[in-house]
Amino acid sequence: MEESREKLLGTAPLGKLIFQLALPGILAQLINVLYNIIDRMYIGHMEEVGATALTALGVCMPILVLVSAFSAFAGMGGAPLAAIQLGKGDKAKAEKILGNATTLLITCAIILTIVFGIFKEPILYAFGASPETIGFAMDYLNIYLVGTIAVQLALGLNTYISCQGNAKTAMLSVLIGAVLNIILDPIFIFALDMGVKGAALATIISQAVSAIWVVRFLVSKKSVIRIKLANMKPDWKIVGMVCALGVSPFVMQSTEALVTIVLNIGLQEYGGDLYVGSLTILQSVMQLIIIPVNGMTQGVQPVISYNFGAENFDRVKKTFKIVLITDLVVTVVSCLLTQFIPGFFGALFTDEAALIELVKEVMPVFFAGIWIFGVQMACQSAFMGMGQAKVSLFLALLRKVILLIPLALILPKHFGVMGIYYAEPVADIVAAVTTGVVFLILSKKLLNKQE
Repeated sequence: MEESREKLLGTAPLGKLIFQLALPGILAQLINVLYNIIDRMYIGHMEEVGATALTALGVCMPILVLVSAFSAFAGMGGAPLAAIQLGKGDKAKAEKILGNATTLLITCAIILTIVFGIFKEPILYAFGASPETIGFAMDYLNIYLVGTIAVQLALGLNTYISCQGNAKTAMLSVLIGAVLNIILDPIFIFALDMGVKGAALATIISQAVSAIWVVRFLVSKKSVIRIKLANMKPDWKIVGMVCALGVSPFVMQSTEALVTIVLNIGLQEYGGDLYVGSLTILQSVMQLIIIPVNGMTQGVQPVISYNFGAENFDRVKKTFKIVLITDLVVTVVSCLLTQFIPGFFGALFTDEAALIELVKEVMPVFFAGIWIFGVQMACQSAFMGMGQAKVSLFLALLRKVILLIPLALILPKHFGVMGIYYAEPVADIVAAVTTGVVFLILSKKLLNKQE
């Protein structure tokens, strides 16, 4: 029964299949983002120091994003390859990819823990911390880094559950940790009066529980592909394949950290701590918008990978169309919400009137281009599903590195602090249009090999 599960990716009715895979994927992504967002909501409402502590958490975000980026490097880099091998009927090769990815995740966790543990204070100052926020940032990071290996395994290996068509189990692994985090946060932050230290402790305990759940499933008979010690010995050809495809999602996430660093530094220079705090709220709302879309695209990615491997190109095209329409609906609705009720989102994260007023002013500007972002996400995911590493890498670099970062450096010289907020919609629109054109051109070649 379990071994035939992945074959449904190529035979089950598309509407029902996409619903079964995408809904858990969307819920999993939404639940996953609650880890950091719930932390920010509780911390932002701490008495007297809430706004300062919230800003400090925003300064820590690039490091947290980098840790997640390395999990995507081995996870999202290898999972589509494993799904393609399952589509070809080569289960042994899929398991070897899983084993090598597990080794890669553990190695990354060890290196990250050591490097950030040694250099965290100068790194935090470089990322936009001030004398007022550095204490809270250090308190949070000191504890969070202890759980790096749990984050790597929980996030990185969960994609190998999804890639075999077992989206419900993948969702449960995230749900268990997120619910635990929501329960522990108020206990540690308020009841035990641990503040930001409590938020970090709640997060790493929750991620550890998720990691145990994921590993336990992937070594059990319930999993189509399993982690085996024999497959964990590095096969450099497979490691190279995983890294080649993993570079794109890694760049997508790690450049998010780079963007946050550039924006934090600019906002600190042109505005101060209050403006850095506004970015923490804006990026939290951005996660709420992007993560459901990302959940949709990741949820159906196994369908694209499996059918691309099986050369069932009509099924790939139909799947993509459904994803594109769904993503656009989500991003257009999200754009409208941020234009009309920005104050509602600000009040979710802070009680400070000045910060809420600033969010009401800058949020409509910051999200003015999000409506078209569904095109970028759908096309990027399709390229990933078809194993197109170079194209995915270019498109990942386009929005953030080629467009957003230079704009964030240039525009404030002409428009002051508001220029930093203008950079986001300009980059979103240009990148989405370019990605759509590239997809129209290349998909004709990739999906017509039968001819």
